Amino acid sequence: MREIVDGILMWSWFSEPHGYDFNGHLIRDPGGNICVDPVEPTEDDFNAISREGATRIILTNRNHSRAANRVRASTGARTAIHADDADHARSQDTEIDDALAVGDRIGPLEVIGAAGKSPGEVALFWRERGILIVGDAVTGNPPGQCGLLPERVIDDPALLRSSVRTFLELDFDTLLVGDGEAILRDAKARLEELTETFPD
Repeated sequence: MREIVDGILMWSWFSEPHGYDFNGHLIRDPGGNICVDPVEPTEDDFNAISREGATRIILTNRNHSRAANRVRASTGARTAIHADDADHARSQDTEIDDALAVGDRIGPLEVIGAAGKSPGEVALFWRERGILIVGDAVTGNPPGQCGLLPERVIDDPALLRSSVRTFLELDFDTLLVGDGEAILRDAKARLEELTETFPD
């Protein structure tokens, strides 16, 4: 686990089929730490998460349950996901406590709509610091660039592209990703380069 930016810890799990890292994030917050899309941790990382503690686990989409139950059991955190993705997450035995809605605020994070890959996909925006956190809406692959997952795993590619375009209305410089490598500066410009390749 490492501090990817001030106050945000990240740990990773390498996915052989994808050829890049899956990432979990732990955001330190005076009102209670927030864990986002927790990937399976090593024992050292799990011990660090347990020491840091968390009060909320946010799942950005139906496929990012990952190690949520394990972190929930260790920390007592409540797990939240958008209602439109909740049934699928529960079908994977994910324990869900709360529903997220676009516009919610959890600590310093605003819940931003990112539907397309799945109907309940969300992103998280730390407006005051210009940090955008995404799950599957955008990948950090190849490193230093933004990408999309293959269309075969996206429910509605056109809707996803529309959601990604709306990210450009936000004022951010840092992009933390669930898949691939984070972009720690000039991230909005990298995202704009991606949108310029969109067909519609």
